[in-house]
Amino acid sequence: MELEVGDVVLCTVNEIAGTIVFVKIEGNGQGSIITSEIAPGRIRNLRDYVVPKKKIVCKILRISQNGNIDLSLRRVTQKEKKEVLEQYKQEKSYKSVLKSILGEKSEKIIQEIETKQRLFDFLEEAKEDSKDLEKIIGKTDTKKVLEIIQTQKQKTAVLKKEINLTTKISNGLKLIKELLGDLKEVEIKYISAGRYSIKIEAEDIKTADNKLKEILKDLEEKAKKQGFEFSMKEK
Repeated sequence: MELEVGDVVLCTVNEIAGTIVFVKIEGNGQGSIITSEIAPGRIRNLRDYVVPKKKIVCKILRISQNGNIDLSLRRVTQKEKKEVLEQYKQEKSYKSVLKSILGEKSEKIIQEIETKQRLFDFLEEAKEDSKDLEKIIGKTDTKKVLEIIQTQKQKTAVLKKEINLTTKISNGLKLIKELLGDLKEVEIKYISAGRYSIKIEAEDIKTADNKLKEILKDLEEKAKKQGFEFSMKEK
């Protein structure tokens, strides 16, 4: 599988040598992170952020002609980190399913798939169209694999956002309650005067993020039309 600049990848810390951290990229060779790409601000001890043999999520900054890969830890958002780690857990589950169905030949088949594409992505696509998987393991085993992975309980993704919503209108509190009460697919909690949290759940982090953005955009437009002060807390 070829990597591209901007990809978010799972890595294992191999070594900390002076001001450089060397990592193994899951299924894709080696990479390195310089100190300024570990975390913003002054870093007194790299081991406060990275520890050998531990997994971290990084973003690819550069891929040189000789194959050296420069990575960043600090540029990865919490959403990106959560998505990669959830996919990694799911991929481990998928590998277990393949091993239980295919036995000893599973390792060779997994390697064959991973030379072209991430196993997670390959099997997610196979749920919709199984032709490529059938070419590799046959129709009978494909049916067995898909029956298991399609019935596995998927962990839902949860996202929260804090908003500020205030107004000086005399019956403003009533109007705010009505506005928030019209929101669908979200859970709203009162924090303190003018502060509310909005939580959404979806089948994956990307879907949850897109839905929440749409809901908040619509809420902001409606709030401003009614003369409310609206803002969102940035993490």
